[in-house]
Amino acid sequence: MNLQRIRYKDIERIPQIKIQTNFKQEFAGSSPAPFIGKFGYPKVSVGFLSPQVSGDTSQYDSPRAWSQQNTPIGSIASFRYGLVNSKTSWNVKNLQTSNRVVDICKDVGMASKAVEMEVRLREQPRLQFKPEQEILPFGPQAEVLTARITANPKIDPRVEKVVSDTDLNAAPGLISLYQKGFEENFLTKLLSVGNLGLNQNRRLVPTRWSITAVDDTVGKALIQEIKEFQLGEYQAYFGGAWGNHYLVLFFPEVWSYELFETYLDYQINPWSKKGHFYSTDYENNLGRKNYAEETAGGYYAARLPVLETMKGLKRQQAALVLRFITPEYTIPLGVFVCREAARKSVQSKPVSFSSPESMLRYAAELIQTTFGFDISALLKESKLLRNQMQRTLSSFA
Repeated sequence: MNLQRIRYKDIERIPQIKIQTNFKQEFAGSSPAPFIGKFGYPKVSVGFLSPQVSGDTSQYDSPRAWSQQNTPIGSIASFRYGLVNSKTSWNVKNLQTSNRVVDICKDVGMASKAVEMEVRLREQPRLQFKPEQEILPFGPQAEVLTARITANPKIDPRVEKVVSDTDLNAAPGLISLYQKGFEENFLTKLLSVGNLGLNQNRRLVPTRWSITAVDDTVGKALIQEIKEFQLGEYQAYFGGAWGNHYLVLFFPEVWSYELFETYLDYQINPWSKKGHFYSTDYENNLGRKNYAEETAGGYYAARLPVLETMKGLKRQQAALVLRFITPEYTIPLGVFVCREAARKSVQSKPVSFSSPESMLRYAAELIQTTFGFDISALLKESKLLRNQMQRTLSSFA
């Protein structure tokens, strides 16, 4: 599902957003993140994002902190549209040949703090507003003429160990760092700049692909863990952030997962080609064999905190997740919104039930009261509920 395309002039109407226009062609700044494009693959745009200021610029690239501090949408957009993408073009497989910009991106991708540098661009960068659905937005782009790091990047020894291990596959490297407390946004940067995996297999990964790769890789590892647990109970969680609200329903069944995404303002909800007002994807206990086409990266991002909750409970459950997107979500900020909003939901106090009927009644009443929306059409289309019913009838017979 896609948000209605937002015109450049519309962003100035969003509360708390400040649009920077006086970008310089030469500047000193601190880069908190790299960016690898996908267009033209395998020869893609490779760059580092930086505000044209030095010092601590972590607030420009901190999804977890934004969530914890309840940073408004307008403020996040202000940060992101203040980032200049200083870029060049490079083949994703050509990491053995040295390139100054690519080398800087690799340092930025593994650094614990923003990297100080001096940059000279081919032309003065100008902001062209372009909303994105999966990646965090950023500001103007311009080709790099010269760039140099002016202070040694701060790199965690645990990260340095994984990066230097060229006999370690990317997946176990990601999982190892995740288990040590490194958040998904950092792991995405590390993967995207080709700092993980077997030496001969290392390559740049477009940022939007690396986001889902991290969520999916960590999620699959957690699924294997929770499949060893006993079944849980009927529980409902509800919460969210930035106009994205998640109702998470747990059933005492073997692992399965289904996500519905619904826009509550039909003016920004282009109905799908099937004539439905929602998007949905599902996986049974055996998992998915293909990409979640309808809900895309949001599917894997929302699945991760659901799995983290089950691991914390040491219980295996089936999860039906309903995402409700309100008009408050004025600017698409990327799939981190899905991950952090779902995480806020499962961090709320759950409501327990003795039967699926009582939990579904509660869910219907909650959403009707909160949003004036009837979820019966979603529940009727649920593969997870339908498969559960079939198992129940089979067991009874």
